[in-house]
Amino acid sequence: MKHEEKIDILITGGTLLTLSGSMDIIENAAVGISGGKIRFACHGADAPASSPVETIDAAGCAVMPGLVNTHTHLPMTCFRGLADDLPLMEWLHEHMFPAETKHVSREMIYRGALLGMAEMIRSGTTTCCDSYFYESHVVQAAVDAGLRIVAGLGFIDFSPPDGEELRKKTAAAGTFIAKWQSLSPRVTPSLFCHSAYTCATETLQTVKRIADEADVLFMMHLAETKEEMDILRSRYGLRPVHYLEKIGVLGGKSAAVHCVWLDEGEMDLLAASGTGICHCPESNMKLASGIARIPELLKRGVAVGLGTDGCASNNDLDMLLELDTMAKLHKVSTMDPTVMDAATALQIATTGGARVLGLQRLIGSVEPGKCADLIVIDLRKPHLTPLYHLYSQIVYACRGNDVRDVIIDGKVVMRNRRLLTLDVAKVMDDVRHIADHVRRTDKE
Repeated sequence: MKHEEKIDILITGGTLLTLSGSMDIIENAAVGISGGKIRFACHGADAPASSPVETIDAAGCAVMPGLVNTHTHLPMTCFRGLADDLPLMEWLHEHMFPAETKHVSREMIYRGALLGMAEMIRSGTTTCCDSYFYESHVVQAAVDAGLRIVAGLGFIDFSPPDGEELRKKTAAAGTFIAKWQSLSPRVTPSLFCHSAYTCATETLQTVKRIADEADVLFMMHLAETKEEMDILRSRYGLRPVHYLEKIGVLGGKSAAVHCVWLDEGEMDLLAASGTGICHCPESNMKLASGIARIPELLKRGVAVGLGTDGCASNNDLDMLLELDTMAKLHKVSTMDPTVMDAATALQIATTGGARVLGLQRLIGSVEPGKCADLIVIDLRKPHLTPLYHLYSQIVYACRGNDVRDVIIDGKVVMRNRRLLTLDVAKVMDDVRHIADHVRRTDKE
């Protein structure tokens, strides 16, 4: 009698996009999952005999790695649509910063984060990188929702900090890292400085030093707007990347968000330093910040991941929509329809994002030994018929509500469009109550 391997989940019958180095597409695939890891991923006829606890029939569906959202501020779901159609500096300083000062609380953080996670899971995101105030409450929401998260404790100054403030920052960073570094395999702590123009030099250097010593990711918004360029030139006589290099903050385990206003020299510096890039095309478009030169960064070997940014500047967290926007934006901005093909775009949203976050050995592709973070996309729909090229279909035609099933760390968190870890109706009601409070207090 043939020995049967005991596994937790067996996915059968779908078309598997591995997103591995060879970019294999396997028809009638079988994916075995056990202990949160992928045991095998192959053609069904080549699969080892197994005795699964649960079988998922993916016939007529695409099976692929979960999407990686490399930059967002999840609690800002509570401010979705609060202040639209404004340039970034006005939007940030006259609307967002005042709203956060007035309304941010630990409960708002937790409830808003849960709503963002519900939206992300339902649209195929299995890993996100978040940064916001009271970030431990965002992490707790991720633990409850079953989402994989790189959580960035945020730092921001509006005036140069004194020594006592820097000591407080150092203590806060150390406490945050120690709390979350080994609590859950789905949680990776990181440190996030808002930007070079809202953080003093001492803050940037201190936070980067702590990140390096703890071997965690250091992140910041960088070169997002022309106004940022002007501010840094006025203060330091340098462009943003040159300023970071001068103060010793560039490089190591780090990633920069936006990177719209880079010149050739700055792109070379980022490539040489090994800094990853979090590309947020829809947010950059909505705030008219500009278009990041992603094809040129890719040619330099820079790791690039895709992000939605927060709901107050996008206004959704649908990574499949973001994919479509990204690919088309770079085509039209360069007047070259070949500059970003569908396969490249999908790599940015999966393996590229994993590389930016330093998780490439764990996630981003469907390969034995990697974490079982997978999504099943139902292709049996009018807008997905007929099917010639699967990469193109996913990038240019799929939407978040085409995602049928989601598995994170070997656990089914959405089955047949129903979230299993969250009460979505309650999560939405909670945020509606928060929004009602925002409306009332803003009128007072």
